[in-house]
Amino acid sequence: MRPVPRVVIAAPASGSGKTTVATGVMAAFAARGTTVSGHKVGPDYIDPGYHALATGRPPRNLDPVLCGEDGIAPLFAHGAHGADIAVIEGVMGLFDGAADPSPFPGPGDFASTAHVAALLAAPVVLVVDAARTSRSVAALVHGFCTFDPRVHVGGVILNGVGSPRHEELLRTAMADTGVEVLGAIPRRDAVAAPSRHLGLVPAAERATPAGSAVAELGELIGSCCDLDAITALARGAGAITTQPWRPEEALAAAAPSGDAALATVAPSVEPPLRVAVAGGPAFTFSYTENTELLRAGGAEVVTFDPLHAQTLPEATSGLVIGGGFPEVHAADLAANVPLRAAVAQAARRGTPIAAECAGLLYLCRSLDGAAMCGVLPAHAHMSERLTLGYRRAVAPADSLLARAGTRVQGHEFHRTAVTPAHGDTPAWQWSAAGPEGFAGPTLHASYLHLNWAGAPRIAARLLDAARAHNRKQRT
Repeated sequence: MRPVPRVVIAAPASGSGKTTVATGVMAAFAARGTTVSGHKVGPDYIDPGYHALATGRPPRNLDPVLCGEDGIAPLFAHGAHGADIAVIEGVMGLFDGAADPSPFPGPGDFASTAHVAALLAAPVVLVVDAARTSRSVAALVHGFCTFDPRVHVGGVILNGVGSPRHEELLRTAMADTGVEVLGAIPRRDAVAAPSRHLGLVPAAERATPAGSAVAELGELIGSCCDLDAITALARGAGAITTQPWRPEEALAAAAPSGDAALATVAPSVEPPLRVAVAGGPAFTFSYTENTELLRAGGAEVVTFDPLHAQTLPEATSGLVIGGGFPEVHAADLAANVPLRAAVAQAARRGTPIAAECAGLLYLCRSLDGAAMCGVLPAHAHMSERLTLGYRRAVAPADSLLARAGTRVQGHEFHRTAVTPAHGDTPAWQWSAAGPEGFAGPTLHASYLHLNWAGAPRIAARLLDAARAHNRKQRT
């Protein structure tokens, strides 16, 4: 298998301009007619939305916590298939791992950008915020180049350069390191994306301005960075010998466990299977692989917008409501009474419903006083506390998505709270929070985000439940 040329865009610390540079590099390559595959290290949903705008391809995440170390290279090969070059945006600082002290193996940099770069044998371009430094930039870059022999820092992009004289000083200092300067970006705020309580505003919430901003970033990066040198660096990436991840194979491997009969069902004798997936500005958080697993299992996936759709898609056999920002759109979600009633009716009829974070809030009786679907006997509200981090969770009982005792790796990211925090049958349990979420044979609602590529059994169970519901409705 011919490896896709690839490069990792990293930084010494958060706030250095990784997203700006990575998205701009993707857009600049795409503007040249290059087919670009964009990837994001870690669980973040928002940055990949901008990558998708820049590349015209589905967003992709690479997270060793959610999908395992062994899954990174196959998932990369799957996502980058058919691309001329892959650009991988890092997370936090280059060597910053999932936790400290880490519950994961290694020196505390598990799931860091450096970890993923090593797994992919990919060279790193270091984005350095040079706004308040000159010669010291060389010492910083030297340290990052020599800190970990697994990681090859092949070039530097200087961000926040104040003037031609400043750039000259920086380049002179960098000449002593032997590391090539691949670009120098002037100080500029005009193309910055707006932020709010959980980071950047998702691209789907500001489609036209976001598209314009990405195009401007591409022009900026194309004018001040050496794309040919970045291409040459990417072509020097090491070989990847693993086969690409395939959703059909992942589901087939999940089936013999006893959790799913998926692999033994002949699609020709099954009624059509349709899974509705919430989308639009209020529900922007979704991993591409989750949808690919549903389709691989024979489902037609239909996206609908809870802000505007008056009813669920016709003949819905299963419902997925992922993450996003319903708190920002609470009034408009509440105003769509017909859809809220349709979701509540679907729940009463036993339609399988899988909800994560924003989906959990939407299923509550209210969100900050605005009426929601009323499926769950709970109320949600904004809080002052940011809840953020990886979770090792276990299913305390059998439910729609998991058998009792099933263990998963998930991620929590919200600034809301639900009262009560769980039902009689919680969805998950982890030591920091105790029982959490609401679960039953046809319902699973929780704050925990999961990438189903790391737990395909969950997709298999949802598909089986949707098939069972389909048969029941047609008898």
